[in-house]
Amino acid sequence: MYRDFSEIVEKARAAQTRSVLAVAGAQDAHVIEAVLKAHEEGIADAVLVGGAPEIHELIRGQGGDPADFEIVAADSAESAGQQAVDLVKAKRANILMKGIIETRDLLKPVVDKANNLHTGRVMSHMAFNKLPNYPKLIVNTDGGMVVYPSLEDKKNIIINAVTTLHAMGYTCPKVAVLAGVEKVNPKMIETVEADQLKQMNLNGEIPDCIVEGPLSYDIAMDAEIARYKGSDCPHSGDFDVLLVPNLAAGNILGKSWSVTAKSVMAGIIVGAKVPVIIVSRGSGSEEKFLSIALAAVAAEHNQVD
Repeated sequence: MYRDFSEIVEKARAAQTRSVLAVAGAQDAHVIEAVLKAHEEGIADAVLVGGAPEIHELIRGQGGDPADFEIVAADSAESAGQQAVDLVKAKRANILMKGIIETRDLLKPVVDKANNLHTGRVMSHMAFNKLPNYPKLIVNTDGGMVVYPSLEDKKNIIINAVTTLHAMGYTCPKVAVLAGVEKVNPKMIETVEADQLKQMNLNGEIPDCIVEGPLSYDIAMDAEIARYKGSDCPHSGDFDVLLVPNLAAGNILGKSWSVTAKSVMAGIIVGAKVPVIIVSRGSGSEEKFLSIALAAVAAEHNQVD
């Protein structure tokens, strides 16, 4: 487990091979600031795709040297997305990052079968958060990709998260499947599916982790509340992953942490052959930098055929 993001950054610095980002639409001040910091700290190099004159100007304006980076001109968002994917296909980069382009302009070539980056599983978003009163980083998934996940989608979202966490050094991640209540209620489909996911874990269909559910948020996050409510869940207050019932729930949860609890967040999309960094265009450079460090740790065990 990782207690905070400083441990993620240290792990990224210690990687045997320095990662290389392919940044689509890199002509953005926050993106350049994050890329420069990752380069200076030995975490990742970058190929910057987009408006070349603006990229040069932004690098110089922040005290960097454009000669430290390969800069590839792209005359449209679609071209930037495809050229970034081409860099990964050519094994010249092992992480994709969205700059100041629309998400669809990067994800469209990622899921194109001709580019051979899709694994066949659903792609999902993992948001790593440091909360003030939680002892370690906690993952919220999926608040960014799958709007209304089916049971099969939820299974694969868990597998995506567990596979990524194993690559990052976790041995047996603990996954809480969230619902409004802790008991199975046929009228609440998320409770039924939570129980089914737990059974899949017990029978080996979702291996190498612990899945508990259905669980209410308070029981998942706080062992004292769990005891007070009479819950027999042995992992309350120690979960690594919260699986939310749908995108809206995950999005609301993540934003409530960020706005109200002032959590620190970094996120990546998983389920492709390389990590994909897609953070809000309004996010600051620190969130982008931490997402680069996170992707670098996750990327050490990824392979592109």
